[in-house]
Amino acid sequence: MPKPTIKNQIFEAAQKERIALEELLAGLTPEQMTKPGTIGEWAVKDVLSHLIEWEGMVIKWYETGVKGKTPAVPSEEYNWTQLPQLNHAIFLKHRDKSLTEIKKSFKASYKKIMKTLQSIPEKELFIRGHFTWTRNNTLAAYFVSSTSSHYRWARTVIRKAVKK
Repeated sequence: MPKPTIKNQIFEAAQKERIALEELLAGLTPEQMTKPGTIGEWAVKDVLSHLIEWEGMVIKWYETGVKGKTPAVPSEEYNWTQLPQLNHAIFLKHRDKSLTEIKKSFKASYKKIMKTLQSIPEKELFIRGHFTWTRNNTLAAYFVSSTSSHYRWARTVIRKAVKK
């Protein structure tokens, strides 16, 4: 898929991938969604928690940048070379949450990231290094990564796990 060059392309790709993911999820039983083994010890609900957390991180980075501050990216505790450790910490943080709670948060998080994306001036999305924390990347790249690309990844790993 080509890189988006306008905000509407990011928005439409996120919607398309999210709909496809939700259609897959709608066909799963609660047992399928809570059974470990989707990715290692992660269940489908843990994949959803992962998406929720990353959506929240991107929103937080953006909101911090708008205030003229530089957020710790990806987090205070981890750098980009430590993504496996960060993702495991996310798993541990959310693993005891109920499927009902995660589904509710999954919907709310999506609404929030899409509302945030809609509020961002198009120019801010595509200027490399517009915020210091984006370095030589565009803000759009972070939003694509945490929405459409991440939803596609989730759909792929969930589909593979269900086939097992």
